[in-house]
Amino acid sequence: MASSLDKLRALTDRLEDKLSSNESVSEQETVIQETTVIDKVEVIEDVKPLVDVIIPDLIESEELEEELSQQVREENVVIIENLYNELKIYEKSPDFDNIFVYKAMNLSGIGLKEEDFGEVRAGKYIQVIAITYEPDENGKKKAKNISLGYFGKGDTIDPILKNKIIEFVLRWRYEKAFQNVQHYKELIAKLQIPTE
Repeated sequence: MASSLDKLRALTDRLEDKLSSNESVSEQETVIQETTVIDKVEVIEDVKPLVDVIIPDLIESEELEEELSQQVREENVVIIENLYNELKIYEKSPDFDNIFVYKAMNLSGIGLKEEDFGEVRAGKYIQVIAITYEPDENGKKKAKNISLGYFGKGDTIDPILKNKIIEFVLRWRYEKAFQNVQHYKELIAKLQIPTE
């Protein structure tokens, strides 16, 4: 399919080149222009079978990808809710759906960067921290940290519990990314493509 797409692009480029080179036409160029029109028809006839094959495949592929993405997202939310209950996040945030209102979520006491992923920081306490932005007295938005779960000193944490805490934060971020993508898709859909 990639080669068909490359052929389509090459033919489109060729057609655009021919169109742009024929902007100023004099009487002497009429014969050349008629030949170009014939070439354009040939190019369109060459492209049409490719378009008839590629476009339905692309649409089907996008629909399948969207469906798989939705399944992954639904499964992820179920796991987040299970971890939410198991880690007793509900004690600090009683409504499960409200945990996605937060702008970000971090983990203190355990590294989440590539170079220190999963490492417990010596002498630190483990907390799941949600971040929200609220206006201060001047009306400026200011970050506010909210502890959603406190799990004690990192040096003594059970490795299984540590992994569940990490998984909760990562899966929350994954769902938040889905929500952000959906938000931008909706905004883009609101745009009207200008017609000439």
